[in-house]
This record gives sequence, C-alpha cells and structure tokens, in this order.
Amino acid sequence: MQTASKKVINAWAMYDWANSAYNLVITSTIFPAYYDAITSTKDAAGKIISHKVNFAGHEFESASLYNYAIAFAYLVIALISPILSSIADYKGNKKSFMQFFCYLGGIACCVLYWFDASTLALGITCAILAAIGYCGSLVFYNSYLPEIAAEPDQDRVSAKGFSLGYIGSVLLQIVCFLFVMFPELFGIKDASFPARLSFLLVGLWWMGFAQITFKHLPKTHALPQNKNQNIFTNGFRELKKVWQQVKQMPILKRFLFAFFFYSMGVQTVMLAATLFGSQVLQLPTEKLIICILIIQLVAIAGAYMMAKLSNMFGNFKVLMFVVLIWIGVCIAAYFITTEMQFYIVAAIVGLVMGGIQSLSRSTYAKIMPETHDTASFFSFYDVTEKVAIVIGMFSFGFVQELTGNMRNSIIGLIVFFFIGLIFLFSTLKKQSALPVN
Repeated sequence: MQTASKKVINAWAMYDWANSAYNLVITSTIFPAYYDAITSTKDAAGKIISHKVNFAGHEFESASLYNYAIAFAYLVIALISPILSSIADYKGNKKSFMQFFCYLGGIACCVLYWFDASTLALGITCAILAAIGYCGSLVFYNSYLPEIAAEPDQDRVSAKGFSLGYIGSVLLQIVCFLFVMFPELFGIKDASFPARLSFLLVGLWWMGFAQITFKHLPKTHALPQNKNQNIFTNGFRELKKVWQQVKQMPILKRFLFAFFFYSMGVQTVMLAATLFGSQVLQLPTEKLIICILIIQLVAIAGAYMMAKLSNMFGNFKVLMFVVLIWIGVCIAAYFITTEMQFYIVAAIVGLVMGGIQSLSRSTYAKIMPETHDTASFFSFYDVTEKVAIVIGMFSFGFVQELTGNMRNSIIGLIVFFFIGLIFLFSTLKKQSALPVN
C-alpha cells in the first residue's frame, strides 16, 4: 500500500493535537493539583494534616481514590472496546465511534467546570467518563495507522501524531497556566475559577480541533456480513482469533508480553506523577504545572529522537534502552526528597515518555500480520494496554492505602518494568533467529 496524502496524515495526527490537552491538563497537571487541594484537610495554620475523603460510604486516601477511579475507567474500556471494534469493523463506521467517544470525553471535561469540594461524586464521575472517552476514541484512532501509512512510514507518522499532541497540549496549557498563575490580570477573584475554566477549555479544544480529523479521515469499508454472527459477542471471538494468530507469531507474542508489563509502569507514572509531587514532596501547584510543561516540551524531541534511533538500531533495542531508563527513573523517584531532584527526574521522564508510546504503537503496527481487520488487532493491543493500566493504577493505589506511603508503590513499578525488559530481550533474541518480514 501507499501512504495516504499529506492532508489525511495531518488530519489523523491532528487528533493527537486535539485530545492531548485532556492528557496534559486533566490527567497530568491542573486537575490532579486541584483535586488534591480540595480534598486535603488543613489545620488552623494552613498545614495539611490529612488526605482522607469519604466516597460512597467509605473512607479513602484521596490519591488512592483517584487511582481506583482511573483504574475503573480503563477496566470499562477494556471490556467494551472488543464489542466496539467488532461493530466498527462489520459496519465500517470507525469514524462514528471515534466521534462518539470524543464527544463523551469532551463534554465530561466541560462538566468538570462545576466540580468543587461539595461535589466530589460529580468530579470522580466526570473524571471516569473523560478517561473512557479518551481511551475509547484512541481504539479507533490507532487502528487507522496501518490503513493510512505504509510500513516504512509508520514510525514517522506515529511520531508526528505524538509530537503534534505535545505541541497542542502545551499551547493550551500555557493559556490555562496564565489563568491559574495570574488570575488578577483577568479580574478573577474566585480561587477555584481558573482551574474549573481550564477544564471547560479542554473540552472545547478537544471537540473543536477534532473536527479537522473527522472532516478528512477516510471512511472505512464494512466487512462481509454473516447473519450467524452476533456483533456484540463477535468482538471477543475476534480477540480470541487474534490471540490464536499471535500465538503462532513468536516475535509479536513476546513483544505483547513485554508491552503489557512495561505499560503497567509507564502509564501509572504518567497518571500518578502530579499527585506524587503534590502529596509526597508537597510542591505547589504552579511549580508542578511548570514542571509538566517542561516534560511536554522535552517529549516532543523525545518522540522524534526515538523514531530516528529505531531506524539506526532497530525498534526492540531502542525499546530495551528506554525501559532501562524507566527503571532508573523509578529508582531515583523512590529516593528523591527535593524540588530540584523532582525536576531532573521529570525531565528524563519527558525524554522517554512520548518515545516509548510512539515506538510501541508503530512497532506493533509493523510486526502485526497484514490484514483488513485492523480494528480487531488494535483492539487487542488497546485491551492489553488498558488491562495493564488497571493493574498498575490499582496496585499503586492499593500499596499506598496499605502502607500509608506512596513511595512504596514505586517498588511495584520497578518490578513491572524489569519483567517487561526481560520479555523485550527475549523478543530481540527471537528476532535474530526469525527476522521480521
């Protein structure tokens, strides 16, 4: 096949620009900091004495509740994405499902405008729905990659998407940052308004720029209909069929095991980093926002750098190198105690954050078999990642709840990365005996 036109490639990559604002503002910076601020109990002197909250009749550590909520969102999407992918493949309407989840996530972000200390249930519910919208749309977004880009171009196109995402999200983050840091310039007197306005802007940005993607992405073709098949259960049969094929492809099988384990660590670090800085190191919101902005800027270069390195050394060797860096990051994070140390570790995270995501996606696209049923294969990929996130986020929150110390949760992440590294090494060895075609 030939790579699609520049207009189509740019339109596809533009969805990263649109939805990455959610990933930065909602999951990484302003929402976690705002959530921590309104769920912390302070004494008369203003010192934080507790992070306990009551939700659904139970008392939780606020960070653990947030981790559980996000884990639940990813569990939901892991369960429903096989059904959605089956429907999309057989009806030929990937774009329609992508639009539905985009609007679900965007509207949930807008509704967070009304989230405050008295509406904890609303905030948690919208955080769950926004995560489902974000992840659900990515199932179909990712499945477009092998349909619009020839194999030699997939690393480059994938990296372009991530890079545009970082640029777009940073631009909106700067706007939100101005509201949060300098409310007096805009006549804002309500201390909670800048954060809530940021959530509203994210939803509008996400849905607005996604229109470029929806306008230019090509329509997909429906698969031949079989009256004996149930499209609601067929997705799980498709996953089983994909797994049967994967088992006959030793390189792909080993890579997916590696991806499963290191994704537990990567995604959990990205989702929990701000709360770690806020609760463990007690960094103020404005410094956390600046730090995450730096991460995003570094990540732009990181995504392209990993694509270049993969051309020089091969995808699996570069992925092994990146996972080793992630292990070092986790070990360092366990011991850091100062603001400067946090910034240094964060900068390293930025360098490898986009690279490992972009390279993982393009590696999977390159080694999966040629098929018109791309949504089912990418559904398998996405389900693998989502289940990994469920385990990673739940274990991170549970260890903190059990020990009362978020640092102890990092130990589990180191184990996940190490197992992923072992499987990557096994994949590389198998590749030398059975080259990828």
